[in-house]
Amino acid sequence: MGLGGGTWQRLTAVVLVMAVAAGCTGQGEGAGGGNDEDLLRNHDWTQMPGTTVRNGILRVGALDRRIVEQDSSGGRPNPPLNLAGPHLRSDGDFTVTARMSGVGDDGGGSWLRLYGRVPVIYDEWRQERPSLRVGVTAGGQVEVQIWDGEGDEPATSKAFDCGCSGTVTLAVSSIGDTFRVAADGRRLGTVQDPGVFAEGTVWFGLEAEAEAEAEAEAEAEAEAEAEAEADAGEDERREGWRLTQLSARAESGDSLRVIKAPQLRQERSDDSLRARAVDVGRPFDVGTALAENPLLTDSRYRALAGSQFSMLTPENAFKPQFLHPRRGVYDYRDADLLVRFARANDMKVHAHTLVWHEALPDWMRENDDPEEVRRTMLRHIATVAGHFKGKVAEWDVVNEPMSDDEESYTDGDLGLRSEQSPWFEAMGEEYIDEAFRAAHRADPKARLFLNEYGVEEEGERWDALYDLVKRLKERGVPVDGVGFQNHEYAPGDRIDPETFRSHVRDLAELGVQARVSEMDVPVGEDEEDGRQTQADEMAGKLRVCLEEPNCTSFSTWGFTDRYGSTADIRTYPPRTADSLPWDAALRPKPAYERLLETFDEA
Repeated sequence: MGLGGGTWQRLTAVVLVMAVAAGCTGQGEGAGGGNDEDLLRNHDWTQMPGTTVRNGILRVGALDRRIVEQDSSGGRPNPPLNLAGPHLRSDGDFTVTARMSGVGDDGGGSWLRLYGRVPVIYDEWRQERPSLRVGVTAGGQVEVQIWDGEGDEPATSKAFDCGCSGTVTLAVSSIGDTFRVAADGRRLGTVQDPGVFAEGTVWFGLEAEAEAEAEAEAEAEAEAEAEAEADAGEDERREGWRLTQLSARAESGDSLRVIKAPQLRQERSDDSLRARAVDVGRPFDVGTALAENPLLTDSRYRALAGSQFSMLTPENAFKPQFLHPRRGVYDYRDADLLVRFARANDMKVHAHTLVWHEALPDWMRENDDPEEVRRTMLRHIATVAGHFKGKVAEWDVVNEPMSDDEESYTDGDLGLRSEQSPWFEAMGEEYIDEAFRAAHRADPKARLFLNEYGVEEEGERWDALYDLVKRLKERGVPVDGVGFQNHEYAPGDRIDPETFRSHVRDLAELGVQARVSEMDVPVGEDEEDGRQTQADEMAGKLRVCLEEPNCTSFSTWGFTDRYGSTADIRTYPPRTADSLPWDAALRPKPAYERLLETFDEA
């Protein structure tokens, strides 16, 4: 099926059949093959974000998850997929059949997404990989979109007149290098296939687009709904559609296997970072930030995550734009998956983050009424922290409250971020007090942290943070610790460990704990002995933490360059950086060995 050189040799036939009862009774195209495998009723769809399973029928609601830039601009769609459910492995032609109801007419679009490779997602960008998206639009058209892995937008998008509504039968067949599209047994047209399923895997995603009327209704009912835990799985709004059948079948004698989600528990290793941390002589955790997509789709990533670390920080899944994308609509499925992985592997969860000026859905920025902004923040904290009560050990309650504007540290200003922070604009410094008190009410046993970058070094930023923590403690705010992010993006960010030690000791005098929360050390290809420098920087900060009793953990922001957040996103696909203890091939670097040695020397 290969285009541009014909390197892909296998033939794949994909037939997507959507059948619902409004007169669309055709069986679609596709040659007969093996037995149908029921993917809906015989497999787990309970972990699919934005859905509810009842009586063998999957209701798909509108999440409208989007990813915004650091400056709160943009809003790229971030639709979910069923990581913890079935996916396909095929060495040739196959058919996928789906039956859907409640599509077309005046409702929103109804979509099935078939991923050849799952996307890589961060809080500010989403790397699209090969996938096919097909569905019925609000106007009753059938639309097919193809991503080839070379850009954010579809490489191909084609709409076909259908008049489909209510109950519809669609067929999308991929034979050779062409997708054929049919509805109700009649052929609509073709779309070029760039090799979406070249790796022989198919992952499933489901999407619903919100109706304008339902969106207005959601806004009106948000206050009442938000007072109770509002899982998307319990959401009964009218928008959305229902999946009543999903099956797969091999064609033309080719092989097709349905693969269930992997076991979460991983084998332990005595030669690991977490094994070394046990021998520290006091409670101490070694951790990393983890993302759910590679955790369920990359076996080597999963094995290292479970065997090497005793604590995980959710990289994105706990941030508001991921689990609270619409007013009154929460969905914890991706976040819950990370908690389940932690429990299966006896890991603690350091939850990140409740209150931040970034990674906010647009609706959180739309209200200028200070009291309503305050209620939004407190409801979010109460609902989210309440959902995870007893399931996480620690929270980053407030993330990055310090300003990047030098003028914020002059003329008596306290150095707090006001720009782009709806929380500070509405409440001033008091938003921090309120956030910590609300988190403590919702989860009294969790340790509560303030997390910040650039405070490892001496200067006004550290001085202002220290003064803030001192004021909070004097006011009786339940802040337990400070996270030092230790992002060393440039040589100027590399700080003498003894400077970091002095700050950890300053916090100890206030009765406050410290932790290294997000460390990474990018090095350039032309940087002489770059990886040795990387190893020295990480080992130096770990050594301080091991020697200072109030330092409770050491965590890196990810552990492999394969999925590192410091990738160069000015190119597509993003070019991986050299910043973490394992490289893009998941081979350990000198930094990993130095961290092991540092534990041994403690």
